[in-house]
Amino acid sequence: MDVAIETRGLTKRYGEIVAVNDLSLKLPRGGVIGFVGPNGAGKTTTIRMLMGLIRPTSGEAWVLGEPISRPSAYLDKVGALIEAPAFTPQLSGRRNLRALAMLGGQDASRVDPVLDRVGLAGRADDAYKQYSLGMKQRLGIAAALLPDPQLLVLDEPTNGLDPAGIREMRALLRSLGDAGKTVFVSSHLLAEVQRMCDRLVILRKGEMIFQGSVDELLAEHAGIVASPEDPQQRDALVRLVEAAGHGAEVRDSAVLVRAPASWAATLNVSAMKAGIVLREIRSQTGDLEETVLGMTGKGSL
Repeated sequence: MDVAIETRGLTKRYGEIVAVNDLSLKLPRGGVIGFVGPNGAGKTTTIRMLMGLIRPTSGEAWVLGEPISRPSAYLDKVGALIEAPAFTPQLSGRRNLRALAMLGGQDASRVDPVLDRVGLAGRADDAYKQYSLGMKQRLGIAAALLPDPQLLVLDEPTNGLDPAGIREMRALLRSLGDAGKTVFVSSHLLAEVQRMCDRLVILRKGEMIFQGSVDELLAEHAGIVASPEDPQQRDALVRLVEAAGHGAEVRDSAVLVRAPASWAATLNVSAMKAGIVLREIRSQTGDLEETVLGMTGKGSL
C-alpha cells in the first residue's frame, strides 16, 4: 500500500492531560479520508503534529514517506488549511494568491488555474473583504492548492458555510480525491463525511476507535433494531437471537441484531413465541451520524 500518512504510537501530553494517546494509523494515498470525533478528541492536535507545528511527546509518524521530525522534507508536497484563512482584505483574491506564491517560491502561473478549480475565476479581481464566508473558504483551499500538493490537509473546511456552500465544498473535495490527490479532512458534519469520504478515522478521548472504509463501518453497524416492551427482557432477546445463529448487543433501550433486514419477520415471530413483546422492530441501514455518535457517546461533535 502506498501510504500518505502513517503513525506509530503517536502521543501528545500537556502536563497530565493526554490529548492524543498511542495513535497508530496507516492511510493510503488517493481519495478523501474523513477524520472525525467529538470536540476535544485530539483531531486538531494530531493534524498539528503531522504538519510539524507541535512536537509529539512520544511515538513516530511519517507524511508522504518522510518523518515528521523533518517537516521540510515533505511540506512542499502538502497543502494545508488548519486555521481560518488569513488574507489581506484590500487585495483581490488573485493578488492575494500571487503574493502567497511569491513568498512560497511557487509558480505564479498556477494562480489562475487554482482560482478556476475552486470556482472563483469570475470573482478573482474582487477585493477579499467583499467575499462571502464561503468564498473566503474556497480561496483558502486555492491557497492550499498552489504548490500542487500530493496531500491536502483541511481542518473543518465547511465551518460557517450555508447549505449551498457546504455542497460546493463537498463537490470540490470529492473532485480532488477523484483526481488522485489525498484529501485528509477533519469535520463535524457527518452527513457530508458520509457523502464524500472513502475512508474514515474516528477518535475518542485521544484514542483511535476505528480506521477503515466508510462502507466497512456502516456494514458493521447495520442490522435490525428491536425494542422489547419490557426493557428487562433485552438480555433474553439477545440470547434468543444468538441461539438462532446471529449476533446481538444491547444499545440503550433496544437490541441491535446483526442479521439481514429480511430476518425481521422471523425475529418478531420468535420473540412472540418466547413471550417477548416488541414495541419496535426496524431495519437499521448505514447512517454514519448515528453510528459515530453511538461509538463516541452522545456529546457534541
